[in-house]
Amino acid sequence: MPWYLYEVVLEETDEAGEPEPGQRFEVWQRADDPPLERHPTHGLPVRRVITSPRIAGFHHESKEKARLEDRNLERKGFAKYVKTDEGVYERTAGPGPKRIRNQ
Repeated sequence: MPWYLYEVVLEETDEAGEPEPGQRFEVWQRADDPPLERHPTHGLPVRRVITSPRIAGFHHESKEKARLEDRNLERKGFAKYVKTDEGVYERTAGPGPKRIRNQ
């Protein structure tokens, strides 16, 4: 079942006469369920916001963490430095000097 993004419809309008965006929230619904017309808690009018689909695949968050792990960076030839003191960075992965000091 997909997640759908909704936003509360406010009566205030901007300079162009468009409704100001209200609180946004996500709802887990079946694809064939009708869109919500009212906020499930407050009862205020809402509209579904069209967004790009979230596809678990090449750019998924869980894979991003793995790509930035020290062992993976080192395997790809990158160096990673972590700040340890004011102006001092120590290498945790990859080639390069053990420490870099900002002068």
